[in-house]
Amino acid sequence: MNKNSISTFKVAATYIGTIVGAGFATGQEVLQFFARFGFNGLYGLILTTILFIVFGYIIMNLGMQLNANSHLEVIRFSGGKIIGTIIDIIITFFLFGALTAMIAGSGALVEEQFGLSNIIGNLLMAIITALTVLTGISGVINSISFVVPFLLISVLGISAYSIAVTPPDMSVSSTIIENSDLISNWVLSSILYISYNTVLSIAVLGPLGAQAKDKKAIKYGSILGGLGLGIGSIMIYLALFGNITEISKLEVPMIYIAGVISPIIQIIYSIVLIAEVYTTAVGSLFGFTARIVNMQEQKNKARWIVIITTVIAFFASQFGFSNLVKYMYPLVGYGGIVLLICLIYSLYQSKKMS
Repeated sequence: MNKNSISTFKVAATYIGTIVGAGFATGQEVLQFFARFGFNGLYGLILTTILFIVFGYIIMNLGMQLNANSHLEVIRFSGGKIIGTIIDIIITFFLFGALTAMIAGSGALVEEQFGLSNIIGNLLMAIITALTVLTGISGVINSISFVVPFLLISVLGISAYSIAVTPPDMSVSSTIIENSDLISNWVLSSILYISYNTVLSIAVLGPLGAQAKDKKAIKYGSILGGLGLGIGSIMIYLALFGNITEISKLEVPMIYIAGVISPIIQIIYSIVLIAEVYTTAVGSLFGFTARIVNMQEQKNKARWIVIITTVIAFFASQFGFSNLVKYMYPLVGYGGIVLLICLIYSLYQSKKMS
């Protein structure tokens, strides 16, 4: 292994951390995309686990082969100039949208858990995220990979306890969950879930593959990362179904579940959730900035883009967290399906390169 390469653990942790944000760990994504389909939602989560592994590997492997500085190199290679440009616009838009959603999610957390104004949570998340991204790609990878083990342990632990105390009851109607007209069945839901998460993660995974420099680290990092995401999602799904009547209308359902265990656990999980929101916010802002400007060669310009983008996202976050998950995520998922098709086709192209 190249001594400057990134370990399998860091690859897996960065992959998980890029995707595990406000929507995942609050339970809002699993609620909107899977719990609404009842038992069939479990099949959807198994499918997404497999797809996370496959597409994570494709993106990072391409990033390594193309020595990618941003998602643009991977997209242009996969989709060509015309389709690649369209996908690039979708990705760049969603990176900003995801940053906005993460800032909104932190506000919802602070308001529901601590009774403070959501503006306080929004502002703190915006500032910490911007400061981290200003350190560059190494700072982003280190900060995300450091936080992720605590995130997964907390999600799995609280979900497991909740499942043991209040077992999932699949006989309870999932129709009490407010549906989005954009998602009609569990198969489509799984594809859209993978699609928008790929749109979000490719901005970090492309450059991560280039930084990793080691095919084994990419391969096993994709497997570990995909399994971590899948198992975490399934545990949240089962925990939600043990409390579906109580949590169906909440912005942050997993906070309620943690509170059932004990008030102290609820506070601890709130802090963990804020850390999870932070990891995705950092990945989104980094990816957006890296697409606009070369962060290594134009540091002063990049600094201003980070600051201006964060300020705009802060104001846009006032639209509300659950609304962003319900409407923006599926819409971006539809646009991202083209990206998934292009990435599958790129497997053939990349074999010709090797």
